[in-house]
Amino acid sequence: MNSEDRPGTSVLDLFRLDGRVAVVTGAGSGLGAGIALALAEAGADVVLAGRRRDRLEQVARTIAELGRRCLVAPTDVTDPEQCDELARLTIRELDRLDILINNAGVSHVAPALREDPADYRKVLDVNLLGAYWAARACAGVMRPGSSIVNVASMLGLVKSVLPQAAYASSKAGLIGLTRDLANQWSGRKGIRVNAIAPGFVETDMIGEMSEQTLAEFLRGCPLGRTATQREIDAAVVFLAGPGAGYITGSTLAVDGGTSGH
Repeated sequence: MNSEDRPGTSVLDLFRLDGRVAVVTGAGSGLGAGIALALAEAGADVVLAGRRRDRLEQVARTIAELGRRCLVAPTDVTDPEQCDELARLTIRELDRLDILINNAGVSHVAPALREDPADYRKVLDVNLLGAYWAARACAGVMRPGSSIVNVASMLGLVKSVLPQAAYASSKAGLIGLTRDLANQWSGRKGIRVNAIAPGFVETDMIGEMSEQTLAEFLRGCPLGRTATQREIDAAVVFLAGPGAGYITGSTLAVDGGTSGH
């Protein structure tokens, strides 16, 4: 019997992350910053990885106010050696690594026939290869019972109204990577690997879209609205923690029903 299954344990305890250490990539802003804060609220100590130290430090100050330990770790996930150092730093400073949230990502919109090959490669390098390097580095030091959550996108499941071949390819690839790593590590190493596929979220990125484009996206969404940051946070905290202990290799669509419409 798992400790979470013992008599008297509240179902709400299955959503607590006390005593765990989480690494979040792309943690300096947007979804990553919100997810890092949510993990801390659930009880985890957090390592913030990203390329902008100043932004990471702003997030770290908020987490420190919650009484959680927090490390700032400037990291370029496209460099496997930097990912290895991120894992080593976490173990050296916090003695364990239980959760990895692969959130680092970039987007690019361009018609396929006019897209610069360098732009296409950059998107895959960050969104797909970066997630692989980070997962591989962290899995090497994780204990049984650990969890990896990859932040994919509904555009890995459904078509986009914008020309986003690189982004869609990277997110579809991330969903495939999630299945494969779960198959490799869940039984042998006790590491669960899952993904979320968010729809459009109320972040700065939405503010950059025209009202017409956003409206066209939302016409295919049964709920007819964007997601809130907290709705994404809740899905990540669930998959990261003991409440999802029998879930691995899955992609949870948090897209208002768009992918099932």
